[in-house]
Amino acid sequence: MLTRPTAAERGAALPGDELVAPADVVMDRAFSLPAPPEVVWPWLVQLGKRRAGWYLPAVVEGIVPRSRRGLRRLDAPYLDLAVGDVIPDWGGRDATFTVASLDPAHHLLHTSTRGRTHLTWCLRLTPEGHGTRLHLRLRMAPVKHRFLAARLGGLVDQLTVMGLAAGLRERVRARD
Repeated sequence: MLTRPTAAERGAALPGDELVAPADVVMDRAFSLPAPPEVVWPWLVQLGKRRAGWYLPAVVEGIVPRSRRGLRRLDAPYLDLAVGDVIPDWGGRDATFTVASLDPAHHLLHTSTRGRTHLTWCLRLTPEGHGTRLHLRLRMAPVKHRFLAARLGGLVDQLTVMGLAAGLRERVRARD
């Protein structure tokens, strides 16, 4: 289940915040996972188009063409990720993310430019009991139509992260 980020999460400085500052649009999402950060981390590292895909829950993946489904296992070729690596994205034919920073089991920071808009996408892992709290922050600027980006883009982001949360939860539970 996707939960709202807490006030403390929304107010926290995350890696990359300074790269898009000030941001015209900031989207914070957060959810908890039933596995420690060390178990969650490799699943995040292998995310991406032409990599392990985007994780969705099995019920949704059942209606997605087999070639577009996310992996349900860790795959060694996708577990090697370094600063400067470029990962194709679904945001358009030429859309990519570049790994700007990573600290295993703590955070993964991507940057991208879409037209004139610069963005950062930070995934921060925090231990939470025996599990992990995953906080995702997307920052964008300049954004021409801020209201539209925040509302419509926010809805798309919310739905996408809800799918990721459910799919990732299934995958980390299956490790047992």
